[in-house]
Amino acid sequence: MMNNDQAIKRLAVSGMLTALAVALSGFSIPIGASRCFPAQHLVNVIAGVFLGPVYGTGIAFCTSLARNIMGTGSLLAFPGSMVGAFLCGILFRKTGKLAAAYAGEMAGTGILGGLLCYPVAAWIMGKEVALFFYVIPFLMSTVCGTVIAAVLIGIMKQSGAFYRLKELL
Repeated sequence: MMNNDQAIKRLAVSGMLTALAVALSGFSIPIGASRCFPAQHLVNVIAGVFLGPVYGTGIAFCTSLARNIMGTGSLLAFPGSMVGAFLCGILFRKTGKLAAAYAGEMAGTGILGGLLCYPVAAWIMGKEVALFFYVIPFLMSTVCGTVIAAVLIGIMKQSGAFYRLKELL
């Protein structure tokens, strides 16, 4: 069980990661019909590893909501980012392995999130798309963001910051 100080720290870090993801959302790579945001995947991995699946999913939701309100995102950001953040966090929590977290982000966002975008695109947005239409663009985006996260976490492990941050949160 978390004490109040730990909950406040996690909430503060969540706010900072959400702000970072929103601020970096201007950096996008157009791939097919979607705009891919590698920064969101970087934040998903960092949040999943350091804060866990619930906070990671909450950060992904808040980032998607803020981007939609600002007009810089689409409804497709919700299923893509939230499933990836959750799967990343849950796999890291269950295994303690970074490779599992990375695989969770890529499979959750790229495959499951891409598939979940079909009903959003077809039924809510009124687009005529194939079931697997978003899988390749989402996979390309999440692989890019996950590789950036893996490099950053690798640097953090070498410097010892990874372990200090895990203790802090």
